[in-house]
Amino acid sequence: MVMSKQNISSILVRAIERVLHPLVRLMLSSGITYPYLAELLKGIFVEVADREFRLDEKPSTDSRISLLTGVHRKDVKRLRNLRSNTQMPVPEVISVGAKLVATWLDQPPFVDADGRPRSLARLSSADGEASFEQLVSSRSKDIRARVVLDEWLRLGIVSLDDNDKVVLNTEAFIPKEGMEEKTFFFAHNLHDHAAAATHNLLGEGIPWLERSVYYDELSQASVEELNIQAHQLSSHMLKTLNHSAMRLEVRDASDSTPRQRFTCGLYFYSEPAVGEQKS
Repeated sequence: MVMSKQNISSILVRAIERVLHPLVRLMLSSGITYPYLAELLKGIFVEVADREFRLDEKPSTDSRISLLTGVHRKDVKRLRNLRSNTQMPVPEVISVGAKLVATWLDQPPFVDADGRPRSLARLSSADGEASFEQLVSSRSKDIRARVVLDEWLRLGIVSLDDNDKVVLNTEAFIPKEGMEEKTFFFAHNLHDHAAAATHNLLGEGIPWLERSVYYDELSQASVEELNIQAHQLSSHMLKTLNHSAMRLEVRDASDSTPRQRFTCGLYFYSEPAVGEQKS
């Protein structure tokens, strides 16, 4: 069946409304008001129109961007001058830490015979085979292991056991504390999921992987059981991908082609079914 433009727009608007609900909840909880968001959206509309909708790769005029976006031409000119690189900076604890955790989860001697991350002695002098100091120095010569350890203890990524060994608390690099770190992952993961879904919806080339399982007739106890299973399965998948990515990164070191990044993420969410929600 071929849908009319009007029907497609109506369906799309409803879908966008649903996607925005949790984001508006976050904004209201954080003191971000509609006028602030409206001004922010103007800038994003101008930026995307300027970058993604050029003709023959030539910069668009203010008038054309105004026509595409509905933003007044005077605002377009102002916003184009204001907006620069909006790439969200990666907090240092993540840029360094992600590499360290990936090594700890995958590379000998930091994993045991079963491939699980070992508890590491804090100092190299305490364990000549595997220590936290060795882990840090294997990925970075410019940062002290003590600095990383103190920050990871603060964030809850690691803990110290009774034998003064450093224990990795999570099998994925997800800080339990630290708003800057959690906000970075919120933006990174949600952006890439939305970008993949948008790519697929617009039919722009080969579809990206985007799949989910959906049921709405389960009890709370059953959902909790499935959540535990999802965590177990996702941990195995992410560790397998991490192992492959590290191997391929070594192989690609001599490849002079442009670099690419990728994200493969998982999520699990539950709420009352539509008929069970409070009015």
